[in-house]
Amino acid sequence: MHGGLCIYWRVAPAFPEWLEPMAATLTQERFTGPDWLFERKLDGIRLLAFKRGTTVHLYSRNRLLQDDRYPTVVDAIEKLPVKDAILDGEATGVWGHSTGRTTYHVFDVLRLDGRDVTLLPLEERRALLASLPLRAPLARVPAIDEDKPWERACAEGWEGVIAKRRNAPYEHKRSKHWLKMKCEASQELVIGGFTDPQGGRKGLGALLVGYFEGDDFVFAGKVGTGFDTKLLLELRERLDKIELPKTPFTKATGLPRLRAHWTKPEIVVQVAFLEWTGGGKMRHSRLLGIRTDKSAREVVRETP
Repeated sequence: MHGGLCIYWRVAPAFPEWLEPMAATLTQERFTGPDWLFERKLDGIRLLAFKRGTTVHLYSRNRLLQDDRYPTVVDAIEKLPVKDAILDGEATGVWGHSTGRTTYHVFDVLRLDGRDVTLLPLEERRALLASLPLRAPLARVPAIDEDKPWERACAEGWEGVIAKRRNAPYEHKRSKHWLKMKCEASQELVIGGFTDPQGGRKGLGALLVGYFEGDDFVFAGKVGTGFDTKLLLELRERLDKIELPKTPFTKATGLPRLRAHWTKPEIVVQVAFLEWTGGGKMRHSRLLGIRTDKSAREVVRETP
């Protein structure tokens, strides 16, 4: 019994050091149905929270420790009245246009009070999550009860929605039980160079970005909007320190020939764009923010 629920769960042999987070599969389909529930797709940093007694650690989806970046979240999870827990969610308020008050939006629970609950159906895990007294900066991600939730998402400027199968267990992999429906294409890319600023612009003109395809670093286009002057100057300072004498792109068409600088492909950015062109370039791209939760070599082109 927990919070009035009488359900089956399995005893976990030991508190795990790490669990691979479940990932959603991109889809171009638009559907609803009784087997699915929908949640807002948040534009933040995916975090797994591990609470064991009074010890709390936050990890990105690639197991990078994030405790120092979210001290208020650590404190709030430490105060939860459970002996241990593993939570899954998205943190906003640290990077990109969401910079401001930090919030950890929790949408799943993997372990609670010594029990592994990953085999439970999603609806039962959500019921367990609803029994936890989450207080700011913790927040529960609500289900969206709409006939066409993706239309609301696009109308309100969200990144999209996630469709989740109600009876599915939590899988430690990319799964078709979670499907992401995006309003606007968005993915991580790696900076491989930049152009000089023109006119009154400061710092740099546009970022030259790409992704990895095996051993190749593929040019995906330019990103020239989404910056403020402070970010332009900060990026230029960082990029000057990792400048290369020649391009790091090994597969590229349309690279600028004039006023271009090349850099080690180390800095990961999140980019929104309308679509991919037939030539494999982004159309109408804009910068959303700089990411610190993923290594450059893991960045590949995301496809449905």
